[in-house]
Amino acid sequence: MIKNYMKNSKILSSLRMKNLMYRLSVLTLSTLFISCSDKNTEEWTYIFDGETFNGWHSYDNDSVGNQWSIENGELIFTNNDKESGHDILTEKEYTSFELSLEWNVSKGGNSGIFYGVKQIPEFSAFSTGPEIQILDNANGYAGSDLEYAPSLFDLVKTDNPNLKFNGHGNWNHVIIKIDHVNNLGTVKFNGELAFTYPLSGPEWDKLVSKSKFALGSNRPDATYAPDFGKFKTGKIALQDHSTDVKFRNIKIREL
Repeated sequence: MIKNYMKNSKILSSLRMKNLMYRLSVLTLSTLFISCSDKNTEEWTYIFDGETFNGWHSYDNDSVGNQWSIENGELIFTNNDKESGHDILTEKEYTSFELSLEWNVSKGGNSGIFYGVKQIPEFSAFSTGPEIQILDNANGYAGSDLEYAPSLFDLVKTDNPNLKFNGHGNWNHVIIKIDHVNNLGTVKFNGELAFTYPLSGPEWDKLVSKSKFALGSNRPDATYAPDFGKFKTGKIALQDHSTDVKFRNIKIREL
């Protein structure tokens, strides 16, 4: 009887210990998960504070031109002089990162988001930085499928039939991931994967060779851009394409 009691007591103690260890492991994993989630949230940095132009300037000026304004936490471009070229850039340069923002374009409107931009006086943001296209797809002009939003302008189109484009006057959300460690660019649009593409190497060179940015291109719309897409580290720019556009919730996470 005593032996059985002692044996049962040992079994109960063992079960209690296993149960305690299980609870501790679950608690530890939960704590780690919450900690990691908080860390990921904290890694995002807003590069537009919703109130000032701090951290931004025009491509050809240290300040921001009067075509740009801020209202209700939105960064707004208004085409008030009928001339393009008033792009604005971040003060800081970035290499590998995720950029998240929302944009809202006017009817027939056109704009763009550039990365890897270098300020070379004789050129523009368009000449060095690849562009994620912004366009009112229903009413804006596109020379080919490579020019609809959210394509990598004149380089990579999206083939995802599930992409939903919110028309002019509505907000669209884009996440651009530039990962030079893995040589991979990724664009997500309104919650769906739009496309991926190489950032450098033979496959990238092949894309450029077929575009308007190719050196020696005979295309009517050819653009002389000898340094196009060559900079792994550069600024982020928002385009003035002579049509009204708004941006908000502009944040970045460096990788």
